[in-house]
Amino acid sequence: MGMATIAGTTGEAMNGATIDEVIWNDWHPVAALDALDAARAAGGSNAVTRTRLLGVDIGMLALPQAGARPQNSYRVWRLDDQTPCHAQARYGVLWVCAGEPRRDILAIPEADEPDRRLLHAGAFRVHVSGLRAVENFLDMGHFPFVHTGYLGVEPYTEVAPYRIERDELNDELYAHDCRFYQPRAAMTAGAALEVRYVYRVARPYSAILYKTCPPQPERFDVIALFVQPVDEEWCVAHTVMSYLDDASSDSELRGFQQTIFAQDIKILVNQVPKRLPLGTGDEHPVRADAMSVAYRRWLSAQRVTYGTTHGR
Repeated sequence: MGMATIAGTTGEAMNGATIDEVIWNDWHPVAALDALDAARAAGGSNAVTRTRLLGVDIGMLALPQAGARPQNSYRVWRLDDQTPCHAQARYGVLWVCAGEPRRDILAIPEADEPDRRLLHAGAFRVHVSGLRAVENFLDMGHFPFVHTGYLGVEPYTEVAPYRIERDELNDELYAHDCRFYQPRAAMTAGAALEVRYVYRVARPYSAILYKTCPPQPERFDVIALFVQPVDEEWCVAHTVMSYLDDASSDSELRGFQQTIFAQDIKILVNQVPKRLPLGTGDEHPVRADAMSVAYRRWLSAQRVTYGTTHGR
């Protein structure tokens, strides 16, 4: 895998910089569809929404439609040279590829199950590399200390051993057999319980969590973290939920998830350095960090350097 030279950009992190092709030619989230549609309804054809992806300023516009929107009903372009970008709508999010897509947007089959609710739970701008945000999402060790009363509580602080698996066919990473005692695992949880987790890293900036659904313990609720790399040291974290919950309102589900992520932000903004270290010996993991170690090795195997301290 090589590097893509980004010409003509003026961003803080981009002056003369290059981006790994595996990142430049991948799909990245840039906005909630609901927000773009609301902007269109309020402002009409001039309702351009602006954001930044990989150091490039882009414009987004929901095109006029009658009825349900097809996937290609959004226009996206670079603001510096007006070059159009590839765009698709999926999982309640607009996805953009600034380069040439080498593969499809990641698959989450559960999102298509008819008894689930798909909900964009919020977008959070954070001063940290998007890779740091993904790694924090994979970390169970902080549950009792950061998410006290929700995802953990003292004295239940031990992270039990779990199993790491590399899906060679799809080049994805999994953590199986994860479990953790949680006072309030979800809106549907009426009591504390030991929650089963499966973590999946599908792309460098995308991770999915499958966790015990309290009303249907034989199935999983699904929480996806889709991270928009604004540049190497800033990101926007989009949280998308695919829940088996017909009792809670949308605002209740969003509020619960936003409470959890707001607690994570306090950890993320204090990360030093802002970029993710990949070099041996840069940081010292413990047994509970097995998934974080596997994630960093997986990134290194893909030759990802953007948003890391590798070679800096």
